[in-house]
Parts: sequence; structure tokens; C-alpha cells
Amino acid sequence: MASAQGSKTPDLNTVAMLGRAYSLLGFQIVDGVVGAGFPQKPSHSAVFAQIKTEGSRLTDLARGANITPQAMGELVDELEELGYVERRPDPTDRRAKLIVLTDRGRACIAAGISTINGIEQRITEMLGERGQRQLRSLLDRLLAGD
Repeated sequence: MASAQGSKTPDLNTVAMLGRAYSLLGFQIVDGVVGAGFPQKPSHSAVFAQIKTEGSRLTDLARGANITPQAMGELVDELEELGYVERRPDPTDRRAKLIVLTDRGRACIAAGISTINGIEQRITEMLGERGQRQLRSLLDRLLAGD
């Protein structure tokens, strides 16, 4: 039931609403990427969001995603099986491996970027240019801790 102010989620606090928005957007991105022919799971975004163009060490990926190296290793194994990444020797340390995107992995990321651009466009259509700028400004303030 909507409140007098038009909210469709009157019983949710702001944190819960942000969590729902995060989850919804994450699933929309995965749906778009899968729809473009790149099967994956939402958890794979932990790798795609962190991996550097030149490749990344597993420990750096795990730290950036705030998960254990073991959990990151499982995600990398899955992505390697799907053909999105490969492990290569790190040229700066013979004992270490770099996780590197394959051509298929780069194409998958491009599909993700295209999907995100589409979502951004829909947000602007829903909120208008001014509303979208206000939303970004408010999110910037929240993320900066102001």
C-alpha cells in the first residue's frame, strides 16, 4: 500500500531500500549480460569489478572484493571454466599467478558496460535529468560520509 507521499515501500527504512536497489540492479546487470550470450552468476561480478586490464593476483582480487582468497579462487575457477579468465605466470614474481581476462572475458565486460549504460538511461528516463543528477549527488554524499 502506498503512503500519502507515493512511496511503494513505506515499511522499509533507507538502508533496506538501498539494499533492495543494489540487489535489483545487480540482477538486471547479470540478466543483460546473460541475455547477450555470456552465462554467469551474480557472484562473478566480484571478479569482473576488480580485475585490472593487465591482470590481477588472486589475493588482490579477494582483498578488493572483501572476500577470502579461497572464495575468490572458487569464483576464478568458475570463470576459467566458462572461458572468461585464465591464469598466467606473473612476470614480476615467478611463484605468483595473474588472473587475466580472455577475449571472451573482455567481451563479457563490454556487454556489462552496455547493460549498465542502458540501466543509467532508464534511471534518467524515470527521474528526469535533474532527478538523476540529484540522486547521484545524494549518493556521492553518502559514499563520502558527509
